[in-house]
Amino acid sequence: MQAKFRADVLHNRHNAQIIDRWDALNLTDGWLVAGCLFQTVWNVLSGQPPESKIKDYDFFYFDPADLSEAAENAVQCHVETVLADLGITVEVANQARVHLWYEAHFGHSYTALSSAREGVDRFLIPGTCVGINPDEVYAPNGLELLYKGTLTPNPLTPHRSLFAEKAASYQQRWPWLSINSDESPHTKLMGPAWC
Repeated sequence: MQAKFRADVLHNRHNAQIIDRWDALNLTDGWLVAGCLFQTVWNVLSGQPPESKIKDYDFFYFDPADLSEAAENAVQCHVETVLADLGITVEVANQARVHLWYEAHFGHSYTALSSAREGVDRFLIPGTCVGINPDEVYAPNGLELLYKGTLTPNPLTPHRSLFAEKAASYQQRWPWLSINSDESPHTKLMGPAWC
């Protein structure tokens, strides 16, 4: 299933170009994550152009050596420069510093992370917890929920109102997605990242 996922997300020409230029991005513990991946899959499954309805391309990295906003902004500028000709919006986040700003932005506390993967683990919807780099696919909850289009809340980030808003937004763009506010369907899919 991981090979299919990688092939599907690389149908998006921007994702393919990003992976081709990965070394130039120079991201410590770097991952391409979130909507540019799972929304590409939903587009492929819907028969839509792979790049359709994708607003930005998210990158996670983990650098505990410098937790300043200025350092993160410098990495953001570097990634924007490397990918400038693609004409896409990129968002870069140092997962080592998310706990410093998350509560002020989202109204919920957030414990410090120890890797970029832990940031992926905490996406609001388990089926969307995905990341890739040239060497790996990271999908701590497997890929079944993603391909079924099942949206359930993540027990690691039990923020019901944020989940409801996010799930409704996705379902508006991909009407075949199903929203299940009951957490039970994905608990059996939890891998080691949930322990």
